[in-house]
Parts: sequence; C-alpha cells; structure tokens
Amino acid sequence: MQQTNLIISESDFIRLMATQPPPDLRAELERAIVAPNDLMPAGIVTMGSRVRYAESTTGHSREVEIVFPEEADPAQGKVSVFAPVGAALIGLSVGQEIDWDFPGSSRRLTVVEVIQPVAGATDYKTPQH
Repeated sequence: MQQTNLIISESDFIRLMATQPPPDLRAELERAIVAPNDLMPAGIVTMGSRVRYAESTTGHSREVEIVFPEEADPAQGKVSVFAPVGAALIGLSVGQEIDWDFPGSSRRLTVVEVIQPVAGATDYKTPQH
C-alpha cells in the first residue's frame, strides 16, 4: 500500500467504522480526510459509487459498485468494501493510483471513472455530483 490522499464522506466514515472493518481498511479510514457529506468533491469513490478502474500490470479495466458486505453480489458487479478491490478503491479520486495487497500478489489500481449514486436510490446519504 502507498500513502494516497483519501477523502471519505462523514456518513460513510461513521458507518464503515461501526462495521469493525478489517485492519488494512481500518488503517486507510483512520488516515482519510473526513468531509461533510454536502462538501464531498465530485469524482471520489464513495459507498454506492460505480467505479471503473484499470489494473496496471494487465491493462484490464473493470467497473464495480462499492457496497457494504451484506449487499455484495459479484454477479451484479457489487463488490464489498471489505473485499481487496473495494478496500483499495474507497476514498480515491479519478486519476489516483494505489498499490494494494491482494491474496498472492500486490496490484496497482488506477481509478478511471466514478459514477455517484442517484440521490434517494440508496441510504448512503452521499451527494450526487
């Protein structure tokens, strides 16, 4: 992992910390900048965001939705924030890269695009930009 400026909305931070996140994710959350929900900048990966990312070693890109563990459904592209990809991407902005440890390897991921949830479509209370 590398030091990257993460930005987390206040509501995402509170709910994530209440879930007792895994140590790697907890460490990332503890060093994140916590922003009021109404001041979250556009292009930040938040809970409920759809994010397109690329893996530097393979060049492959994928689009996933970052969700809480109980909502994860890989068949629908819903990835838990507790999964390696979810934990790596949360709080990053478009263009940021992060080196993250996955089972058996380390990968560099780059955020290519972030699509915020539609207001009222989820209970994440994250503003749409």
